[in-house]
Amino acid sequence: MMAASLLRRDKKSTAAHLKADLKRTDNSSGLRQLQELLDSVLNPERGSDPEALEWCKWLLAGGDGFDEFCRTVRSYDNATLCGLVWTANFVAYRCRTCGISPCMSLCAECFNNGDHTGHDFNMFRSQAGGACDCGDGNVMRESGFCSRHRLKTGENVPSVPRDLLLMSEMVLPRFIITIIQYLRDGYTEPESAADRDLQKVLQQLELHISFLEELTKMGGAMRTVLTKILTNQQTFKELSMGQEENVYAKRSYEKYLSALKSSGLVSVEEKGAGGAGAGATDPPAGAGAGALSLLGATAAASLEDSSKEEDQDGLQGVGQRKRVKLSSSTKDPSIMDTLKHKCFLEELLFWTIKYEFPQKMVTFLLNMLPDQDYKITFTKTFVQHYAFIMKTLMKSHESDTMSNRIVHISVQLFSNEELARHVTEECQLLDIMVTVLLYMMESCLIKSELQDEENNRHVVVNCGEALLKNNTYWPLVSDFINILSHQSVAKRFLDDHSLLLLWMSFVSFFQGMNLNKRELNEHVEFESQTYYAAFAAELEACAQPMWGLLTHCKVKETQEYTKTVVRYCLETLQMWFDAIGFVDEPSLNQLTFHLPLHRYYAMFLSKGVKCQGLDLDSLLPDQEMLMKIMVHPLQIQASLSEIHSNMWVRNGLQIKGQAMTYVQSHFCNSMIDPDIYLLQVCASRLDPDYFISSVFERFKVVDLLTMASQHQNAVLDSEQERPMLEGALTFLVILSSLRIHLGMSDDEILRAEMVSQLCMNDRTHSSLLDLIPENPNPKSGVVPGSCSFEEMLSGVADFKAPVFEPGGSMQQGMYTPKAEVWEKEFDPIMVILRTVYRRDVQSAMDRYAAFLKQSGVNTGNPWPPYKERTPLHPCYKGLVRLLHCKTLHIVIFTLLYKIWMDHQNMSEHVLCMVLYLIELGLDNQVQDDKVEEEPCIEEHCHDSWFPGTSLLSNLHHVINYVRVRVPETAPEVERKRERERERETPPSTSSESATYGQNLREAQVFSLVAERRRKFQEIINRSNHEASQAVRPKSSSARWLPPGSPPQLVTEILEIRESMLSLLVKLHQKLSAKQNSLSLSWLAEVDPAHHAHGDGLTAIERILAKAAARSRHSKRCLQDICGKVCPPVPPKKNSPGDKKSMDKEERRQRARERQQKLLAEFASRQKSFMETAMDVESPEADAVMDMGSAEPLESEVLYDCVICGQSGPSTEDRPTGLVVLLQASSVLGHRCRSDTPKRLPTTDEEHIYPEDTCGATNDVRLSLMQRYFKDSSCLQSVSVGWDGGVYVQTCGHTLHIDCHKSYMESLRNDQVLQGFSVDKGEFTCPLCRQFANSVLPCRPGRGIETGTWHTPSTKSMSTLVKEVEDLQEQLGIFPMESNLSKEMESVIKDIKNTTQKKYMDYGKNPGSPDNDFLFMYSVARTNLELELVHRGGNLCSGGASAAAKRSCLNQLFHVLAMHMRLYSIDSAYNPWTRLTQNTHSRETEFCDDERPEVPMLFRDVPSLLIIFILTMPQPLRKEHFTCVVKVLYSLQYTQALAALSIRFSREERLAWSNTGAAKKNTPNSDKSWESLLGHVICELTKAKDVYDTNSEEALMLSSSVWSPQSIEFTLQQFCLPFLRLSCLLQHHLYGDSLPGCQVEEEFSLLTGCLSLTASVQSSGSMSSAACLDWNFNAFDLINQWCSEVIALSSTPSQQSVSLLVQDPQWAAPRLLHLPDNYNTIFQYYHRKSCTSCGKTPKDPALCLVCGAFVCLKGHCCKQQGVCECVLHSQHCGAATGIFLLVNASVIIIIRGHRFCLWGSVYLDAHGEEDRDLRRGKPLYLCEERYRVLEQQWVSHTFDHINKRWGPHYNGL
Repeated sequence: MMAASLLRRDKKSTAAHLKADLKRTDNSSGLRQLQELLDSVLNPERGSDPEALEWCKWLLAGGDGFDEFCRTVRSYDNATLCGLVWTANFVAYRCRTCGISPCMSLCAECFNNGDHTGHDFNMFRSQAGGACDCGDGNVMRESGFCSRHRLKTGENVPSVPRDLLLMSEMVLPRFIITIIQYLRDGYTEPESAADRDLQKVLQQLELHISFLEELTKMGGAMRTVLTKILTNQQTFKELSMGQEENVYAKRSYEKYLSALKSSGLVSVEEKGAGGAGAGATDPPAGAGAGALSLLGATAAASLEDSSKEEDQDGLQGVGQRKRVKLSSSTKDPSIMDTLKHKCFLEELLFWTIKYEFPQKMVTFLLNMLPDQDYKITFTKTFVQHYAFIMKTLMKSHESDTMSNRIVHISVQLFSNEELARHVTEECQLLDIMVTVLLYMMESCLIKSELQDEENNRHVVVNCGEALLKNNTYWPLVSDFINILSHQSVAKRFLDDHSLLLLWMSFVSFFQGMNLNKRELNEHVEFESQTYYAAFAAELEACAQPMWGLLTHCKVKETQEYTKTVVRYCLETLQMWFDAIGFVDEPSLNQLTFHLPLHRYYAMFLSKGVKCQGLDLDSLLPDQEMLMKIMVHPLQIQASLSEIHSNMWVRNGLQIKGQAMTYVQSHFCNSMIDPDIYLLQVCASRLDPDYFISSVFERFKVVDLLTMASQHQNAVLDSEQERPMLEGALTFLVILSSLRIHLGMSDDEILRAEMVSQLCMNDRTHSSLLDLIPENPNPKSGVVPGSCSFEEMLSGVADFKAPVFEPGGSMQQGMYTPKAEVWEKEFDPIMVILRTVYRRDVQSAMDRYAAFLKQSGVNTGNPWPPYKERTPLHPCYKGLVRLLHCKTLHIVIFTLLYKIWMDHQNMSEHVLCMVLYLIELGLDNQVQDDKVEEEPCIEEHCHDSWFPGTSLLSNLHHVINYVRVRVPETAPEVERKRERERERETPPSTSSESATYGQNLREAQVFSLVAERRRKFQEIINRSNHEASQAVRPKSSSARWLPPGSPPQLVTEILEIRESMLSLLVKLHQKLSAKQNSLSLSWLAEVDPAHHAHGDGLTAIERILAKAAARSRHSKRCLQDICGKVCPPVPPKKNSPGDKKSMDKEERRQRARERQQKLLAEFASRQKSFMETAMDVESPEADAVMDMGSAEPLESEVLYDCVICGQSGPSTEDRPTGLVVLLQASSVLGHRCRSDTPKRLPTTDEEHIYPEDTCGATNDVRLSLMQRYFKDSSCLQSVSVGWDGGVYVQTCGHTLHIDCHKSYMESLRNDQVLQGFSVDKGEFTCPLCRQFANSVLPCRPGRGIETGTWHTPSTKSMSTLVKEVEDLQEQLGIFPMESNLSKEMESVIKDIKNTTQKKYMDYGKNPGSPDNDFLFMYSVARTNLELELVHRGGNLCSGGASAAAKRSCLNQLFHVLAMHMRLYSIDSAYNPWTRLTQNTHSRETEFCDDERPEVPMLFRDVPSLLIIFILTMPQPLRKEHFTCVVKVLYSLQYTQALAALSIRFSREERLAWSNTGAAKKNTPNSDKSWESLLGHVICELTKAKDVYDTNSEEALMLSSSVWSPQSIEFTLQQFCLPFLRLSCLLQHHLYGDSLPGCQVEEEFSLLTGCLSLTASVQSSGSMSSAACLDWNFNAFDLINQWCSEVIALSSTPSQQSVSLLVQDPQWAAPRLLHLPDNYNTIFQYYHRKSCTSCGKTPKDPALCLVCGAFVCLKGHCCKQQGVCECVLHSQHCGAATGIFLLVNASVIIIIRGHRFCLWGSVYLDAHGEEDRDLRRGKPLYLCEERYRVLEQQWVSHTFDHINKRWGPHYNGL
């Protein structure tokens, strides 16, 4: 075999050889060799192996290296598009300013290289994947292209040399058919094998497909070759079916055919005459008939074949799902079931679908899209497979993933208008989509039970099915909406009537779905949650396509489309009414929120009238149809009221959920708005009396509308009557005043929406954007109207910048309504319409009241203001007739009367709405006044109530008598009986009875129901005059009659003698509680405009004024009424019912007063507690801490226990303790020398060096000491605790320790989930709830050393030195074993447990007493240093700062001192002697092998101070304290001189030592720094290395010359840290106050406080040396200290001389400096790979203290089960970590075993956080918030300020 020989040669030469052969003109031998080689290399039976790939790479390259080949091909890249494909979770950008299609997206690189400043863009995380559109002019504007794709680089690329890609054209077809054969081989039908096998096949192909993907990335030249291969039909034919001898290929082809069949599809050959292609076998019987339409549309549906196919989903209850045959609906049955594959591309797509869209394949297919030819072919192929894709999707188990992948592809194809139009025309895309949608929904239809449950012929989708529940249909709907957004496609759709009809039948599947039936008996067992699916389906599948179509119906030219849609809507609605068996009454207790057909009709009507100038009447049906159309939307409005009146409470919470969703901002403009508009249209065209009575009947309040004081309601309980009546009236007000579709412009609508949302609550910018209903198709993101959202917002609202509240809750930037908006535009009706929660209405009213109060309009309880409306569009003028119909006027009159008479179930809201209706009527007069002249028709009982229909004239019409039906027990009947009793007296009889009879004739009777029936019949008769009316079933009015109610109803006649006007006046008196509240003069001066805001009185005055102004007659009547005003006589309260209701009111009033009283009492108690707890003043409880208290307290200190409330001293037996929080802290260790914080690196060049921090420096110092000196001595020469020191803080409350123990027990047994761990000793202070974890015992006795301890000392220095030495010699006395000592032990244990082991063991032998000793005094040091930091780093502020008042240092010192006294210092090594005497003699005693002690000049002076104080017997006299400070000051001063001298240059040193020598003999030379400095230089020069090592560097450092002033300043600065610490210690031990001062005077002030100087002088003139007080010859002592250093020079320890150079000053701790723009951080870090595991973390985080980059929750970096963030927090902050989560922009705090979300320090331009970067707007650093974060870190208050803590279980 030739191939075998080729295979043996090396690949490179073979490839070169073959390429040469193929280049010849006669290339047949080359071809043959190549084919043979490929046959053996790409033999599919060998399985996939990397070897084959290697061969392909070499062959393609034809002798060159593959990488080089890639580079060459890239150089010929002619693509002008970016086309970068990404998968889910990729971060991309979308710019609305540059996008033409709403789906446009850009990769980060193209976005950053384009200019989008000032554009409306956002960053987003891709959900389904996508591709970069840069360079594609169809999708985005050219101005937005990036610099690379703007240049049209493709045009000047040289053409590709023919032989470069020669090999590719030969090899790749074979490579691709190999892939296809694998796919054919590996596929098994889901029933026969486990699904997982598909994954295996795909894994084997991983390399091959990746290789194809690599090829596509080589650019345009290679893509062209691939396109040729993929679309070439000839090659496909030859390779796909296999040549004669190739058995394998044949078998593979048969597999392919059977796969086609099992998919219910047929290959083309079988359709044809059976076997046109080679190798087409005879189809098995029955498959030929497989051309069945799976829609179930044709007869084929009866084949068992198809039924099996349909039911294999295994869904239960198939029986109920009666399939519906839509025999005529489909256009072309073959849409669903024919597939022809003519090229590789088609078969590849087929297998991609079969394998459920593997990610790699999808990416490969998309990567090819920049090639135009490919794009067109691929789009056609995709459309051809569309039905098959959706069928596969419905069966898929992973439908979510698959949906995403499908949309990933389709959005790239259909967003392009050109392409979409092309495939719509050529491939019938619209037909396919609608057919497939129908097919999909038909799989889950059920019988509708609306209206006529038995005979209902309508079918609806079943919302419980997976298809709807899981939103499986969304890819399809999303594609449909996408293509409808192109005008050319939408017009095609609207032109095609059969398509429209199909679509209407699709929409009708949703009409009436998810039917609710009201539960009347017991609560429903299982609350179904199907309503989510139902609302989502109506919004996505019905409403969004509708908005899409409406966007193209905006101009006159498109009138015809609207007419067509409206016609079809009406036809479909009529069919629907017939199908559900609807006559005229809706069935009881049924409710569906889904009426998409009504809404389509409404929205097209509105659009037609508003934009296309159509006449409304031409689009409306006859009256009868209108009456039908009105029923269901009205039913929804009434049901909303029922739901809020708790009538549906037995249906569970979900029904409330439905009511809320219906009005919620994303749904309202597709649901409630069209419904109300439709009702407005009906109301404007139907008889107003009929409409009004229908409303009250639907709302079930007919029985309530009677003049009688009692009535029976057959359908409502009495507590439901009031909310239902309020609902009905509010609905009428909304109906007659809402203008959204009746004449408002888009801008006005936007403004009204914005105002109503802002009035409910202040809103952030993003929530406002979210709450305002978007008008067009929601994908476009464009708010309609000429005026932009931002301009409008700045017009109606003021921005409140984000503030940080002291409680620690962070505010966002909010918008709040401007004053004039409250004044003129606040519209309570709009607010009611738009509120999801009823409480928001109240919130808006409260805010309105607050505004009025603030602006000085003081009304006790303001009523909703009345707002003038925009004028109606002429088409809807009929709506005004609602307000001018007798029925409404009778209702209004009745209600006014009832309110005046105090009947039950009336409320302020009812009155408010009644007045609103009257005022609307006065403001909207009916234009034609012909009505007035009509003669009264006597025979209709109700016409005699009022003469006409005009409200203005009916206002003053007096009504004398009314006939009512009342129960026998009613007060009216009683009164009548009384009258009859009186009548028995003979004289008056005749006249009485005469008048009585006359009343009977006059009395008005009113029955809404009868009225409505009559009108209904009239309308019906008018609409059909044929005999058919006889057939109409009798309407079911009977069921409104009360079913046999116990008390009999009797007819009574009431004497009224009032008009609406007089009732209004009387109500005014009633409300104002004044007899003559309206005088005659009032009318003269009234001005309606003045009464815009106020309570009910104002409203009534405004109405009366308007009535008077509009009609002279009204004015006269008013004057009469006001003239003869008499007090209203409410009916005698003799009925128990009335009494009850009155008592009820009184009782309520009293209860309210009691409540007020209680609340006031609570408030005062709370205030006094706050004062005690929160330092408002300083009460006794804090006396312990109040060190600055004026008179010394002689008596024992008393403590209050916050648990048992007793007060008493702390005793040995029953100690009291302070509530404290112990926490390990590394804040001090993170201090640096410089004041400017380190920057967070955002490029690879920047770094952070941790070596210069305080913690690192101290560690280095200690380890250097330990290398050369004796360990025990080292451990007393420094402090640790810079990193991992224990900080103790208290809230200042005390408790008995035994009380605390029982408190902890009760917490332990409390099963409530706390935010803290009781087992770890954590608890919250019982009084102030501050977090704590230990109790620090208070020492018995006086709180502060007083009296004798304070007296200034007269003893000489030397005496004191001796006394101090004696005190130190005293042995530590072991305290008696007592409760107190036990507690102190346990606190020490707590302190040790607070920090990690590594922060305690610094010695060579861990656990030694020296180690313990070091740790103990370091705790004191840490707490002192931290207090200094909290005071701002110095003591200039003076005073007992807040930190000091809460300080527990005094108690802490006693606990530590008691513990440290147990370690006495061996007198031989006592540093005190070396500080105060000449000890030369001892030096010689050292053995050679023992390391020397640490020289005095190397020791840390503050540490020595704390050691001395803590080890001397307590309490310590002040004079001794001062003595210790003086001695140590001289050491500190000498160290300062030594450190300074090292910084001099050699010449300066010489000069100064000479100066010093000259001064040495002057008096007081030991108090002049010159002489001392000279002496130090002299001495240290003897030591080798001290001055030579760094002389060169020193020269570099100090170019400046040292002046005496600068030396003095440097020395003072060097000593200041020691002085501050001493002063603070003195303040805590002795209660000395700290006076404040200027920064310059700090030194002199401190030395004065510490009695180092006699008098305080100003620092300027102050000499630091003057404070020295030597008790021994200064020069000798210095000699001695220097000699310790000199002694080192000959030993190995001489390296340690560098320890002389020290600098005790540190700047305040700071967090890292962050960049201003968040994008800088995000772009650098979100793709950065982790340093420890090398992967890109899923959740990267940054430590804001040290800049470390860590994986949050990453399992890759776990150690011993602890994730990296927690590990880092332990290592960097001793268990406190502050991390910025890069992908979320928020900060989390880790504190020990808990963590909390702190919030974000990055806000957008509107002052809002963007957690998880969901909105993706640019974010900027908020300095205030960052300062707060830093402050909480430094002051260790995270635990107190942040409330929401949870355990992290080491998983962060």
